[in-house]
Amino acid sequence: MHYNSGDTAWVLVSAALVLFMTPGLALFYGGMVRRKHVLAMLMQNFVVMAVVGLVWVWLTYSLAFGPDIGGGVLGNLHFAALAHISQPVPGMAHQSIPQVAFVVFQMMFAVITAALLTGASADRLKFGAFVVFVVLWSIVVYAPIAHWVFSPEGWLFKSGTEDFAGGTVVEITSGVSGAALALAVGRRRGWPHELMRPHNVPLTVLGAGILWFGWFGFNAGSALSAGRAGAAFVNTNTATAAALLAWVLVEKLRSGKPTTLGAASGAVAGAVAITPACGFVNTVGATVIGVVAGALCALAVSLKFKLGVDDSLDVLAVHGVGGLVGTLMVGLFGTAAVAGANGLFYGGGAGLLGHQALAVGVAVGWAFVATSAVAWAVKAVVGLRVSPEAEVMGLDISLHEETAYDLENFVPSGFGGSVGSGTDRR
Repeated sequence: MHYNSGDTAWVLVSAALVLFMTPGLALFYGGMVRRKHVLAMLMQNFVVMAVVGLVWVWLTYSLAFGPDIGGGVLGNLHFAALAHISQPVPGMAHQSIPQVAFVVFQMMFAVITAALLTGASADRLKFGAFVVFVVLWSIVVYAPIAHWVFSPEGWLFKSGTEDFAGGTVVEITSGVSGAALALAVGRRRGWPHELMRPHNVPLTVLGAGILWFGWFGFNAGSALSAGRAGAAFVNTNTATAAALLAWVLVEKLRSGKPTTLGAASGAVAGAVAITPACGFVNTVGATVIGVVAGALCALAVSLKFKLGVDDSLDVLAVHGVGGLVGTLMVGLFGTAAVAGANGLFYGGGAGLLGHQALAVGVAVGWAFVATSAVAWAVKAVVGLRVSPEAEVMGLDISLHEETAYDLENFVPSGFGGSVGSGTDRR
């Protein structure tokens, strides 16, 4: 079978860009937690690359993209351990890249989605329990949703759902799963009464910049073709920029002061929202999606206080809400002039919007129920949470016997020890 060398090279480079997003996410989240927890956050993100990478090639890739077992529910084990890798992906017989390139590209999606969960349970999760949880979550939660939406044999794909790069599979799934995990592990000590602030905003901004950079591979790479990547690339940048400005404008109107943390968060919210839409909308749609997502996600960060869910770093507000906005707005701004079907505003009627709403409902429901089942099972068997003493001491020392900063000779003893972790923007 003949493959296009340019398309293959683009997808492999994009896969590397998406992998780079996970260290970027580690910095983004690491800057938001107290310094006594920062290495634990970096460690969780880093180990996800290893754990999910292995599980993916041995099992979950085949469950997500293998030949369907019936009803568009799940793939079989035909590609387990990357057997039969010279064959085309089911439903993609005319794909211009070899399956192995598709495997590694989709692997990075599985990695970053699992890594996003670390933000919701920051500062109190046992390391060993987290590893066990990630393995089970990848099998029970991620693989089925990826099959339903991404695989041409999945039932949501066949129903007409349009999700270019993972608004449901990655964003809504991670946001809702993060909330379910936060509920299972319980609140941080002192939350919500103690005001908890990030310890290193420059680290967070650096992470956000890496995420912005990597997102071009995430979204434009999902075209699986160098020639079709341009629209997704420019739409990604457009929505990210618009959301950044919308978030800081909301902050200015609410408190009188735009924040650097808000700018970084707004950029991520915009990239999240355009993820499902980047290959289906034009510049107008991308801009509107970015503005709406930036504003709504900025407002949504206060939901955790109203709901009593200690989602430490606002995974639900940014990824869950942002993914929901982008997925639904494909049904409004999708245009066949770019690709796919016409949405409501381009004469397509409400059909596409209905398909998008169905996918949102299914992703929310499965992510919450299945993640809750996995989290509570792990909690019952090995426990999820560190001891109160370990949480007070800090996860870096109590779990890993390391510290991120050797500042004891330069600052008074205990400096920063009473400052909380997490964003907790009210």
